[in-house]
Amino acid sequence: MKKEEFKELSNKDLNERLGAEVIELNQLRINHTITPLDNSGSIKEKRRNIARIHTELRARELKNIQ
Repeated sequence: MKKEEFKELSNKDLNERLGAEVIELNQLRINHTITPLDNSGSIKEKRRNIARIHTELRARELKNIQ
């Protein structure tokens, strides 16, 4: 997902998405340990999506404080 797509989601949706992304990342890591993935770049993409979600949540938190 792109940064703009995360901005459209509500906080509740972002938190749900974050949980799902973390679970998927852990599953990909486990699968990659057992047998190499065809597309190991998907692990990198999951990590980036998690970081994007954290960034958006933090930006919203700071916006509400001010």
